[in-house]
Amino acid sequence: MLTETTQEAAQGAEHAAEGGLSFNPGESIVGHILDHDSFEIMHGVGLPLPELPTIAGVDLSITKHISMMWIAGIVMAFIAWRALRNIKQDVPSGLRNALEVVILFIRDDVARKSIGPTADRYVPYLLSTFFFILLCNLLGLVPGMATATGNISVTAGLALMAFVVIQFAGLREYGVIQHFKNLIPHGLPAWMIPLMFALEILSMFIKPFALCVRLFANMMAGHVVILAFVTLIFILGDVFSPTAAWIASPVSVGFVLFVHFLELLVATVQAYIFTMLTATFIGMSAHPAH
Repeated sequence: MLTETTQEAAQGAEHAAEGGLSFNPGESIVGHILDHDSFEIMHGVGLPLPELPTIAGVDLSITKHISMMWIAGIVMAFIAWRALRNIKQDVPSGLRNALEVVILFIRDDVARKSIGPTADRYVPYLLSTFFFILLCNLLGLVPGMATATGNISVTAGLALMAFVVIQFAGLREYGVIQHFKNLIPHGLPAWMIPLMFALEILSMFIKPFALCVRLFANMMAGHVVILAFVTLIFILGDVFSPTAAWIASPVSVGFVLFVHFLELLVATVQAYIFTMLTATFIGMSAHPAH
């Protein structure tokens, strides 16, 4: 059975055919970025995912991006299991040694430097965030897979969790009243206090919103560039001739490979930035500067 997305894609293809193209470039790019209710095996053939009922207006059906998050979680659990197999060894080696380097870096250079004396209680959360985002980013580069972090709903969920942890850090240290008092710098004139308080409350929501949009935009942009170079070959073939497509192919493929390898760096950097900024915001909440 065709889904709404598939029907729209079919209509877009018909309109593109009327305009002289054998396919719709915009639909091709957007169709690869958007979430779907199936895993595409080949063009036009997909493996359907379970459809669940809608409860209180919320569609609980399993989608491709949800499946990718599950796969990332399974991979995380498998990697942790493999690393812990030789935990009794005095000298770590192999996968355990590689993971310890990353764990110590997040703990010492990210958490402790950004949060301070109470950093260790937040290290498990920061590590989970870093590895989950990293795996979601990297899995999106595997052919046939999808980038869950290229979905604004997924990054919004991650940002919401960060918001909860950030506010928890301040509430745990100071309590409700003092936590909100800390939002206002000391020494302000009385007439500025309401304005600063309103701005700081707004800032509490802007910070996680920035985390959400930054991760979403960076992960989506890379895939758009890759798909644009690929579709350029077919556009030239339709508009000019198959010979033009063959001439453009080496250039487009070269740029695709370059951007693909660049995305490996971006995937790691974005996971680090999200984790580092979250730790910074936790430190600002737990130890505000006056």
